[in-house]
Amino acid sequence: MDTKKLEALTAAVHLGSFTRAAETLGYTQSGLTHMMNALEKELGFPVLVRDRSGVRLTPDGERIFPLVQECLTAAEALEREAALVNSHREESIRVAAYASVAIHWLPEVVQQFRSDHPDVSVHLQMGDVEEIYRWLREGKVDMCFASRQEDIHADWFHLKDDPLLVILPPDWDLGGRTAIPVELFDGREMLMPSPGLYLDAMRVMRAHGVKPVVRQSRISDSAIISLVEHGLGVSVLSELVLRGRSSDVMALPMDPPAVRELGIAVPLKKELRPVVRQFIAEAQQIIEKL
Repeated sequence: MDTKKLEALTAAVHLGSFTRAAETLGYTQSGLTHMMNALEKELGFPVLVRDRSGVRLTPDGERIFPLVQECLTAAEALEREAALVNSHREESIRVAAYASVAIHWLPEVVQQFRSDHPDVSVHLQMGDVEEIYRWLREGKVDMCFASRQEDIHADWFHLKDDPLLVILPPDWDLGGRTAIPVELFDGREMLMPSPGLYLDAMRVMRAHGVKPVVRQSRISDSAIISLVEHGLGVSVLSELVLRGRSSDVMALPMDPPAVRELGIAVPLKKELRPVVRQFIAEAQQIIEKL
């Protein structure tokens, strides 16, 4: 099936208009309309509703649209690999990671891998849980270093469990406790950490029937620590996120103990390139010792 027709369909759906899609792709409107007619004929059923308000997917179109996106992603990956083969350029690995992992684990991993494989380049980009799993799903990265999420469908390589810690102001009365019961957060205002940590912390709290009052925000972990330090709330961060930071906050383990499972996610049931498998194997060996 001609991927240009699938690209045109995607543009029409996203833009909601043949006119705007044609302008974006550099076609005439009649040319794009002809492509969509040909696509529908090839498929054997209509995929678009066309009226004065624009275009939108039919129920059958909605059914196949995720497969259209997968087809385009696969075609893009094929073109990229073919270009590498034909140009004889060095192989590359694209890695996404949380900032905490990129800071504390990946420098040693990348340094050792480049030493062992000087002809392979490693491209690293950082993001939150939503971003890096989206990049993985869209085929923009080969793997992501993240916390395991049950609703994300990916193959998984475990690395380490990262303890979740309760972050409290320096003058908090601990009452002699060395760990903080998860029930502390029930009905209490909690400063929301980064999205990944928030999902990990809320999973633990839901398991114990705890319902904190969450102050919605999109601020950095450093800002969270500063707010807690000034007595403006409590939060949950992880040992790796707090590593190397200097502040006056108290960081105590949860009771019962809780962790986020850190590892490497790769596309589900996808045959990985040998160089990608090698990178994962070396990362597991190095991080196990850190």
